[in-house]
Amino acid sequence: MANTERKVGTVSRGIRCPIIREGDDLAAIVTQSVLEAAQSEGFELRDRDVISITESIVARAQGNYASVEDIAQDVRAKLGGKTVGVIFPILSRNRFAICLKGIAMGAEKVVLMLSYPSDEVGNELVSLDKIDEAGVNPYSDVLTLEQYRQYFGVNKHEFTGVDYVDYYSEVVRECGAEVEIIFANQPKAILDYADCIINCDIHTRARTKRILKAAGAKVVCGLDDILNAPVNGSGCNEKYGLLGSNKSTEDKIKLFPRECQDLVLDIQSRILKETGKHVEVMVYGDGAFKDPKGKIWELADPVVSPAHTDGLIGTPNELKLKYLADNDFKELSGEELKKAISESIRAKKDDLVGNMASQGTTPRQLTDLIGSLCDLTSGSGDKGTPVVLVQGYFDNYTN
Repeated sequence: MANTERKVGTVSRGIRCPIIREGDDLAAIVTQSVLEAAQSEGFELRDRDVISITESIVARAQGNYASVEDIAQDVRAKLGGKTVGVIFPILSRNRFAICLKGIAMGAEKVVLMLSYPSDEVGNELVSLDKIDEAGVNPYSDVLTLEQYRQYFGVNKHEFTGVDYVDYYSEVVRECGAEVEIIFANQPKAILDYADCIINCDIHTRARTKRILKAAGAKVVCGLDDILNAPVNGSGCNEKYGLLGSNKSTEDKIKLFPRECQDLVLDIQSRILKETGKHVEVMVYGDGAFKDPKGKIWELADPVVSPAHTDGLIGTPNELKLKYLADNDFKELSGEELKKAISESIRAKKDDLVGNMASQGTTPRQLTDLIGSLCDLTSGSGDKGTPVVLVQGYFDNYTN
C-alpha cells in the first residue's frame, strides 16, 4: 500500500464536559470526556496531542474561592486599615471591581490612582486624540478628578458602556470608605497621597514595587500579596494572590488555580494507560493576543499557563516555507520544490536563532501560543467546552 500523505495540519477541538463542582475528580472527568469525544467523532489520539483545561474548572474543582470579607481582613492586617493607595488597577467589572470592594471594606479611605489614557491591558479611559487636544503629557502629568473631567468629560468604555471612574468611586463609597481619584503613570505619584500602597498591575508589578519601596513607601503590597495564604479557611493562591481572580458572586471571588502540576501529570498518565499515546497536557487561562478594534490585550491573568507537562516547555523551532520558496529554491517548482523544502526541514538544527530562513516565525512560548488557540476555541461564554484538544500542532510539512 502506498504511503498516504496527511492532508490536515493543526486541528483544535472544543471538548464538552459536565459542569464541574468543588471536589470533582477532574483528572478522571477530563480523560473520560476526551476519550468519549474521540469515539463519538471518529478520531484517534496521537502522540504529542495537547489536552488543555481551562483554569476556571481547575479552580472550581479545587474549591478555590474567597469572600470580600476575607480580602478585607487581609488588607487590614497588611496595610493598617486607614488610608490605602490603590494604583494601576485594570478596568474590569469581572476582574477588579470585586477585589476593590474587598480592599475598600478593609480601609477608611482609598486613593485610587488610574493609569491613563488606558489601563495595562488596553482598556481606554480616554482616547489618545483627546490627550493630544488637551496638551496633557501622560508620562509626567498628575491629574485630579476635576482636571480629568475638565479636560476629557465623561468617557464610557467602548464595549461595556461603563464610566469606570464613576463606577469604581461608587464601589468604594458603598463599602463605607472615602474615595479620592487621581490619574498618573509614575508609581511615585501616589506617595503624595498615601504611604501604604497596593499596586494592582499584573505584568509590571515587580518594577512598580521596586520603585515604590525605593521612594520610601511604608508598606507595598501587590495584588499577588493579598490572599497569598488562607484567611478564615478561605481559598488562596500562594504564588499569585488575587491576580487572575474572577467575580463569582456579588461577594465572592474565584481565585486562580493553586498548584496543579499533579493534575496535568495525572491526565497524561491516564491517557497513556488507556490509549498507549503520550500526550501533552496544560492548564490555560487568558490567551496572549491583542484585539485591534478595542485595543484590549487579553492577558489579565498573571500567566497563560499555570501548569503544563514538560513537552510544552520552550518555543517553536520553525523555518519559513515562503522564505525558502522565494530565496533558497526560487528556481524550483512542483515536486522538486516540495522535496527540497522537505529536506531542509528534516535537516534543520535544534536552534535556528539568527537563521534568515526562520525570520518571521513566532518566537513565543509554546504554552502562550497553544493557550491563545485554546482560549479562542473555548470562548468565554456558553460554548460548554472547557477542555480543548489540539492535534497536529507539532507537525510540519514533512509529516
